[in-house]
Amino acid sequence: MDTFDLKPEAPVVYRGEFRPIATIVPGVEICELMPELAGVADNYSIIRSTRGMNNEHTTNQGDSGWSVNAMRAMGGRPGVGAVMAKLWGPAQQTSRGMAPTAVDFGGSRPGFLGQTYAPYRPDTTGRQNLVLKNVTLDRLDNRRNLLTGLDRLKKGSDRRGMFDAVDSYTGRALDLVVSGRIAKALDTNLEDPRTRERYGDSNLLAARRLIEEGVRCVSMTWGGWDTHGFDDTRMYPIVEAYHLPGTDQTLPTLLEDLEQRGMLDETLVVWMGEFGRTPKINKIKGRDHWPAATSFFIAGGGFKHGQVIGATTPKGERPKDNPVTLQQIFHTLYHQLGIDCNTTTLMDANGRPQYLVDDRTLIKELV
Repeated sequence: MDTFDLKPEAPVVYRGEFRPIATIVPGVEICELMPELAGVADNYSIIRSTRGMNNEHTTNQGDSGWSVNAMRAMGGRPGVGAVMAKLWGPAQQTSRGMAPTAVDFGGSRPGFLGQTYAPYRPDTTGRQNLVLKNVTLDRLDNRRNLLTGLDRLKKGSDRRGMFDAVDSYTGRALDLVVSGRIAKALDTNLEDPRTRERYGDSNLLAARRLIEEGVRCVSMTWGGWDTHGFDDTRMYPIVEAYHLPGTDQTLPTLLEDLEQRGMLDETLVVWMGEFGRTPKINKIKGRDHWPAATSFFIAGGGFKHGQVIGATTPKGERPKDNPVTLQQIFHTLYHQLGIDCNTTTLMDANGRPQYLVDDRTLIKELV
C-alpha cells in the first residue's frame, strides 16, 4: 500500500503517511517517494490484485511462484533460473566465451532439480573461483589433460554416462574461468564512474553487465521491508522512506539503460515482495504480514506496458477487480520467455513429471 496501491481516501489508520503522485501514464499513480519511477511508467505494468500467496519469510514465492512447502521433501520447487538452466542448458557458449545460464545474488534455489542446475552465486568464494591463482594456463591445460586421461580409464565400466556428464561440467567450469568474461562483468569498477553513480548501491549494474555477457537470469534481493513496528530497524514508515528513494534511483536507471542499449524489449524486469502488508497500521505504528493482497511490478520483456492491472478494495484488504494469482504471473512470464507451461514438465526425484505451474491462465492484458 505504500508503494503502488496507496489509498488516500481511506481512514488514516489505513492510508499511512505517504501520498500518491501522478506518473506520465494518465490515471496511474504511485508513491510520492518515487518520482523518477513515475517518469518511466510507460515501460512497466503494476498488478495490484495479486492473490493466493502464503505467509512465508522466504524468497521461494518470488523465485518460483510456489510455497516453500511445495515438494519440500525433494528440495522444493526450482526457481526460474534453475528451470532455464534445465531446459536450455546449465551454461551457454557465446561469441565472448562461456556464460552461466543463471546468476543469483541471494535467494534463488534449484529445488528438486539439484545443484547441477543451481545458479552461480558470486559471493566471496564464488568470485575467487573465477580467478586463477598460482596456476598458469599451460599448467591448467596439463591438469585438464591428466584428468581426461584418468577418466578414460574408468569410462569402460561407466554404464550411466556419468563420466561424460562430469567431463562436460568440468569443461564448462574451466571455460568460464579461462575466458574471464563473467569476472569482468561482475567488476562494475570497469564502468564509467558516472554510470556507477547513477546506479547507486545495488547489484543492478552488475545484473545489466551479466545479461550483456549472455547470462539469461539474474536474481537478487533488495533491502529489508519487514515493517512490523516502532524499533530501531523496522520502524514504519522510516524503512520505506529509506528504501524507496534508493529504489527510485536505481530501478529507473536500469530501465533507461536497457532501453538505450536496445535491450529492454528482450529483458524482463520483475519486482515483488514476499507477501503484502496489512492494510491497517498496527498499534506500534507498523504493518504486519498480509498474503491476501499485494502488488507485482513487471517491466520490459516486450509486454504491453503503461497500465495497472486489477484493483483492491477501498481499504486494500483484498483484490476486488481482476484478481490475479501468483502462478498466473509466472505462467505469463514463462510464456514470454518462450516456455509453454501447458506442455513443459520437469522430472522430479521420483521420476514423475511436474508442471511448472498449476494455474496456467495468461494475463491477457500483458500479452
